[in-house]
Amino acid sequence: MCLGIPAEVKEVKGDIVLVDFGDGVLREVYGGAYEDLKPGDIVIVHAGIIIEKLKPERAEELVKAINEFIEDLETKASQLFEYIGSEKGETK
Repeated sequence: MCLGIPAEVKEVKGDIVLVDFGDGVLREVYGGAYEDLKPGDIVIVHAGIIIEKLKPERAEELVKAINEFIEDLETKASQLFEYIGSEKGETK
């Protein structure tokens, strides 16, 4: 099993594609397997290679799921910090 990360295509330079993984930093990845990439496309990148181009609907679903996952992690982390603080006798 591999971990593929979603990214937005920002610029296409032949087989080299500049993408943004959401942090605002542009990174070069290999996109030679896809001839129709254009800025705004959402792709999945693994080990510096585009392995999939997502349809817009699928990209929206994926972004929504990732955002929900992050919100859930933040909630659980907050609950854990509150629990650890209460175990030590600390209160807010």
